[in-house]
Amino acid sequence: MASSKEYLNFIVEQLSELDEIAYRAMMGEYIIYYRGKIAGGIYDDRLLLKPTQAAANLLPHAPYEAPYQGAKEMLLVEEVDNKTFLTKLFEAMYDELPLPKPKKKKKA
Repeated sequence: MASSKEYLNFIVEQLSELDEIAYRAMMGEYIIYYRGKIAGGIYDDRLLLKPTQAAANLLPHAPYEAPYQGAKEMLLVEEVDNKTFLTKLFEAMYDELPLPKPKKKKKA
């Protein structure tokens, strides 16, 4: 099941206090970027985040779920209605998120 544009818009609005929130559509789902780093994504209308230590500390009871079959498990964020909490969560995670991989140069 693909994620809805309505759910994406809701999550983006919940994160509107943060600078540099972006997303990219990928196979019916959405990758969420915070300040250029991948923070997580929206999969089947669920907000899943990379399982950083900061995220695990703020979401001690959050279940781990795979975004799709065969993928690494991520933290399911169930408190998506709490804009202040989501802002704090993304800010806390940022330093632990991996740097983007360098883009491969195209062969001529």
